[in-house]
Amino acid sequence: MQKIKRLADAYRFPGFRVLARLKGRFGDPKASRIILKRRRKKTICGTCGKTCRSFYDQETRQVRDLNCGDRRIYLELSIRRVACPHCNRVLQERLDFLAKNHRYTQRFAFEVGRRCARSAIKDIARELHLGWHAVKNLEKEYMAEQLRRAGNPAPKQIGIDEISQGKGQDYRITVSDLKRKRPIWFSGPDRSAASLDRFYAWLGPKRASGIKLAVMDMWEPFRLSTEKNAPQAAILYDKFHVLNHLADALDEVRRSEYQRLADKGDQRFIKGQRYHLLAHWANLKYSGRQQLKQLFAANKRLNVAYLLKESFEQLWDYERPGWALKFFLNWRDALRWQRLKPYEKFARMISGHWRGIEAYCQPENKVSLGFVEGLNNKTRVIQRRAYGLRDEEYLRLKVLTMTLPLI
Repeated sequence: MQKIKRLADAYRFPGFRVLARLKGRFGDPKASRIILKRRRKKTICGTCGKTCRSFYDQETRQVRDLNCGDRRIYLELSIRRVACPHCNRVLQERLDFLAKNHRYTQRFAFEVGRRCARSAIKDIARELHLGWHAVKNLEKEYMAEQLRRAGNPAPKQIGIDEISQGKGQDYRITVSDLKRKRPIWFSGPDRSAASLDRFYAWLGPKRASGIKLAVMDMWEPFRLSTEKNAPQAAILYDKFHVLNHLADALDEVRRSEYQRLADKGDQRFIKGQRYHLLAHWANLKYSGRQQLKQLFAANKRLNVAYLLKESFEQLWDYERPGWALKFFLNWRDALRWQRLKPYEKFARMISGHWRGIEAYCQPENKVSLGFVEGLNNKTRVIQRRAYGLRDEEYLRLKVLTMTLPLI
């Protein structure tokens, strides 16, 4: 009697009581069965939630529950179907402690989801003696519950970026809430303005009107879609992408200098210095700094290009747009006699997008500009872990729940 009482405390489900515990299961000697008996006669329709006084039929089913030590636990109970007068159909009853797949309890599905957040599906399937597809579906149910508990987003500051998927021009757009530090939308099929319009349509006009700031790269369709659907939002171009264009300009200068000196057979100082040139001076080791000093003494153009690249980051330190503009004009004037064509092209691009760069000078626009790119790096890790997985919905749920707390 005491043993049954302890089991009743561990397996207390609404409408059922523990009748007995049996060891072993057909084909699984490490399993144990907990026999549950019904307490109430009424049955709840699984679709409309209405209570029915009778049921259509019932069958005994074994439901997987949390392991107890090295024992795999199965609950043996009767599951009914009801002829619901409100739905005019024969439907399965609702049992809140079961997962959507009634072969598993909800707490077991959540345990699988928590484990899959740290490990691969294949490893969890092998550990729990489950099928690969069963584990994936349980994890999808767990992630859907995470999203439901997180609630509908109403962002004030959003970050917009794209990530490539597979080969070719196959992109997915990621939109994140910068204030709550979580992705809120992940979809495609490309990075056009029409694809981003789908996000604003999903968000709705009321919530879209609450957006105060949109951080993005200098991709024109993103700007056009944001100005169309959220005209009140200030557009801010991501510092990472701006500096990435400047690094490309420096690398183009390095290649042109290498090619010019290769014809003379004197490119020994430039060879192997690409990553030293692209790195910040403060991040270089002693050996890297010494190699750059030798290079700059031998090549004045690369010396000037590197100094201009290092000084340009000061642009984001100004708190007034006028001072930021003055700094940029002085920086652009320094290119006048340097014959740095890639830098001149970069300066023209910055002039054409100046409004979205000076927006960072406003105190209300001081946000973490590295969060969106960090989110993309995490998405790439998920893509590598899910290599060969063709379930688009699974990838979407995985991205949207990567920063949510576990349940």
